[in-house]
Amino acid sequence: MVKWLVPIALIAIEVGVYLKASHNLFVGLLPFIIIGIISFIYAINNPVKHSKEFRIRSYANWLILGLTYAFLYMGRYNLTKAKNAFGDVLMSKEQFGMIFGVGAVVYGLSFIINGPITDKLGGKITMIIGATGTLFANLALGIITYQVMNGNWNISLYLPFVIIYAINMYFQSFGAVSIVKVNAAWFHIKERGVFGGIFGTLISLGIFLAFDLTGMILDVTKTAGGFQVWWAFFTPAIVLFFIIILDIIVIKDTPGKAGFEDFNTGDAGSNDVETKDTKKVGTIELYKKLLTHPVILMMIVIEFASGVLRNGIMHWGPQYAKDIKLTNFFFTEWGLILMIAGIAGGFFAGFVSDKFFQSRRGPSAFFLYAGMLVSFAALVFAVPNRVDILIGPIAFFASLCVIGVHGMISGTASMDFGGKKAAATTAGIIDGFVYLGTGLQSISLGYIIPTFGWSYWPIFLIPFTALGLFFTWKIWSAFPNATKKSGGH
Repeated sequence: MVKWLVPIALIAIEVGVYLKASHNLFVGLLPFIIIGIISFIYAINNPVKHSKEFRIRSYANWLILGLTYAFLYMGRYNLTKAKNAFGDVLMSKEQFGMIFGVGAVVYGLSFIINGPITDKLGGKITMIIGATGTLFANLALGIITYQVMNGNWNISLYLPFVIIYAINMYFQSFGAVSIVKVNAAWFHIKERGVFGGIFGTLISLGIFLAFDLTGMILDVTKTAGGFQVWWAFFTPAIVLFFIIILDIIVIKDTPGKAGFEDFNTGDAGSNDVETKDTKKVGTIELYKKLLTHPVILMMIVIEFASGVLRNGIMHWGPQYAKDIKLTNFFFTEWGLILMIAGIAGGFFAGFVSDKFFQSRRGPSAFFLYAGMLVSFAALVFAVPNRVDILIGPIAFFASLCVIGVHGMISGTASMDFGGKKAAATTAGIIDGFVYLGTGLQSISLGYIIPTFGWSYWPIFLIPFTALGLFFTWKIWSAFPNATKKSGGH
C-alpha cells in the first residue's frame, strides 16, 4: 500500500490545480465524471473472466498510460488554441498550416524508427521517453513565446516553431505505439473493442484538455496587456513532469512483470503477421511482412483518409467559427464537444464490433465513414449558404465518426493484426499514415482557405471520405487468423 501513496498524492495535486483553473465547476468536474463512467464500464466488461486482482492491476496500468497520452495530446493540440490567441499578426493561417503540417509529417515518418524501437524496448520506457521529449519541447515553445510577446526577442515565431514543434511531434510519436504495445499484452481480442472505446475516451479527454483547459488557463492568466500565451505550453510541460513519475511507478509492460501470468490474447499470433520467431526477424523483414499484408495495406489507406478528415474538422472548425464570428455552444466549448464526440464514437465502434460482428473492426468503421460522407456533403451546402445553425452539429457528428474510426483501426485493429510482438511496429505504420494525411490537409487547407474561401473546405474533404468508405467495406470480413483459445485469470 505504501508504494501507492506517491501516485495518489501526485494525482491529488494535479486534480487540485486543474479544478482551480476551471472557470465552470461542471466543466471542471466533467473529466472526472467521465473517468468514473469508463471505470464502471471496464468493471462490468469481463468477457474472458479475468480475476478481480488482475482487473484491478490492469485498471491502474491502462489508466495511468491513458492519462499520459491525454496530456501528450494537450502538448500537441495546444498549438491550435495558441494560434487563436496569437491572432493572424503573430501567426498567419498559412504559417499555422505549415507548422502543424511539417510536425504531422515528422510524426508520421518517425514511426518507421520508433515502432521497431518500441517493440524492442517495451512500451513503458518508450512512453517515458516520449513524455520527456514532449515536456522539453513545450518548455522551449513557451520560452520563445514569452520572449517574443514581451518584446525581448525581435524574431518571428514561425521558423522556431516549425523546428521545435517538429521535434515535439517526433517524441509525441512514441505515445501511440507505446500504448498499443503495452495493451496488446494486457487485453484479449474479445475485450479490445469495448476497451478501444474506453481508451478513445481518454484520448478525447486529451483533446478536451488541449482546447478547453488551455483556454481556461489563458483566461485565468490574461492581463490588461492580453493573453499570456506561453502558459499554453508551460502547463502541459509541468503536468507531464508529474505524469512521468507516475509512469515509472505504475506501468508494467506485461502481466508477467506485474506478478501475474502472461496469457494468449487471441490476436494474430503465430498464424498472421507475428511469428514465433518475430524477435529474431530483422526490421526490414518485419516491414516487408506488414507492407505485403492485404488487410494492413487497406487499413493504411483508411487511416490516411482519417488523418485528413479528423484534423480537417478538428483544426479548421474553430478557425471557421472565428472568421465568421460564429459563437454558438459547439465552438465556444469545442474541446468539450470533441470529448463527447470521441466518447460516443469510440464506444459505438467498440460496442458494435464486439457485440454484433464478433470483434471484426471493419463493419463499425464502415458505418462511421458513411456518417462522415453525409456530414461533409451537408457542409458543402451549409458553408457557402451560411446555414450557421447547422455547422456546429454537423462538425460534432463528423468528429464523432472520425474519432471512432481512428480508435478502432489505429488503436484496436493494429493490435489484432500485429500480434503482441509486432504491435508497436504495426500501429506505427498505420498511425504514421494518419499523420501523413494530417500533414497533407494542414498544408493544403492552409493554402486553399485563404486563397479560395471557406466554401472549398468541405469540398476538399469529400474525396477522402469516399476513399475511406470504400476500403472499410473491403475489410468488412477481415479477422486475424488466430486459432488458439485463451482463458482468463
